[in-house]
Order: sequence, then C-alpha cells, then structure tokens
Amino acid sequence: MNSAADVENMIANWRVLSLTKAEMIVRSAEAMIGWPYAWGATGQKCTVANREARIKNPRIAEGDIRLIKKRCQVMNGSAGSCSGCKYYPGGACTLMFDCIGFVNRLLDIAGVPHYGGGCTTMWNHQENWESRGLLADMPTESVCLVFQQVKGQPNKMDHIGVYIGGGMVIHCSGEVKVEKITQYPWSHFGVPKGLEGDVPVPTTKPTLRRGSTGPYVVECQTDLVQLGYDIGKSGIDGVYGKATMAAVAAFQTASGLKSDGICGPATWTALDAAVGPKPEPVETFYTVTIPHMTKSQAEALCTQYPQATKTAEN
Repeated sequence: MNSAADVENMIANWRVLSLTKAEMIVRSAEAMIGWPYAWGATGQKCTVANREARIKNPRIAEGDIRLIKKRCQVMNGSAGSCSGCKYYPGGACTLMFDCIGFVNRLLDIAGVPHYGGGCTTMWNHQENWESRGLLADMPTESVCLVFQQVKGQPNKMDHIGVYIGGGMVIHCSGEVKVEKITQYPWSHFGVPKGLEGDVPVPTTKPTLRRGSTGPYVVECQTDLVQLGYDIGKSGIDGVYGKATMAAVAAFQTASGLKSDGICGPATWTALDAAVGPKPEPVETFYTVTIPHMTKSQAEALCTQYPQATKTAEN
C-alpha cells in the first residue's frame, strides 16, 4: 500500500508526463487501493482524531460508526498507537474517504469539472455529464463513473465508483478496492463532460515482482539496460528473476524510492521519466516486382495503388 506522500509524488511525476485526464484518474485510483473508508471523509489524514471527528457528525449511521471504530486499532483497543497499522505503510499515513469523497478527489486530481457532494446530487446535476444511462448501455471501453441506484427511487443513488475498463471498477467501500464490475450491484453509468465523452481506457502497467513474466517484464528490463543497470546473464528474457529484481532495487535506491525490488506504480513512473518518451516505430517500406505483366495489367494495378510506380524491362 502506498502512503499519502508516495501518491502525492506519483501525481507530481504524472503531471510532468502530461498524462490524459483518464490516465490520471485510473493511475491515481490504482495508487490509492487499500486506503481506508470513513463516512463523510473527503481526503483527511487517517488519524484517531479525524476518525473521532467523523463519528461526532449527527447524521452518521450506527453502522458507519462501528466500521470507523473497527478499522482503527487504537479505537478498537487492539493497539495503543497507530504504529504498525496497515493504514500507516512504512510509518507514513494514508488518507480517508467515503465513496463520493474518493471519486471527487480523483476528478479534482485530473482537473475534471464536477458538481455534487453526494452520489444523488452528482447524478442529478445534468451539467456534469457528457452521457449517462443504464449500466447495460455503458461504453465498456471508456473511463466513466458507475452508480448504484436506490431501489424504487429512480433519482436517488446510494454508491459510486470508477469504471477503469476491462470489466473492473475501483471504489471505496470498507476501503478503496478494485474488483470486477459484476461483484457489486451497479445500475447506472455517467461519462463526465470533462472527459470529452468516449475516452479510450488507458493501458496501465501491472506491478512486477519475482516470478512475473511477459511483455511488461521485457519493457522493464529494456529500460533498466538502457539506463545502465545489470539484469544478469540472461539479458532481456521477459522473466523477472533475481538479477532483474536486484537491478530494480538499485534503480529505486538511486531514484529515492523504497528499495524493495518490486516494480509498482511509483517505480514505473520513475522509469518512464528516466528513460523519456519511447521512439515511434519506424515504418518499413518494400519494393515488389511482378514479372510477365502486360502494360494494361500494370496500369490497372497502379490505379489501385496510387503511390506505386511502374517500370518496364525489355
């Protein structure tokens, strides 16, 4: 799990890379996975004092009070301080959200205009949307928001999340989590206007660790070699072995990151920044010779391929 400081640094690096708004939303949401839920929270630090402040709100339900206490080792009596708590990775704090607070923070990070401090308010404000409707009509290859409608109340929404493509949703329920869209009773979708309608889902890079294989490992190894790191005798083989892990750890140390040898979001961002933009592939051109054609046949073929030229050999 990333700390709040980790994510802040990631976002700063992503801004330098000029990511699209959709990419900013997806990467930021992924970076916050595991962060705690607290009713009414909009990104406050996860501290005992801030949890107690949520409980004092007269509108909070008993179930939410129990959840806030249950997920805090100080408030539930299992520890005397925040030290060692999973919401304090490496001794640094994370931030708390409820479902709408989480989504609003993502939209703010990406610079997408929006209105509504609650799921229902956001849904009913028509100026928020490029398009919206039933989940069955959702553009499945677009980044958009998903809602759960209150049964029997068409204009009231009870929960909200972010659809990131590939049938997956990230939302804050208990804590920030990623799961298949079929695992929750989502009913509606909305494409925010700031995303300019049908936005292609950005390709996000997976976290690589010992034993990982495939094209993303090749990309990681290629970047490391380009930067002068030793990935072992096997070279760029698409296997995340001991030598690649050691090279990643060395790169992390040089980049001021936690040196664990795991290539996660922060390490990918640092690699991308260190290597710079990937060159565009060079298009290859071929010359085709077709023997024994008549003049009329050659002229007919050239009309189909305007860039072609014909020469005759006697």
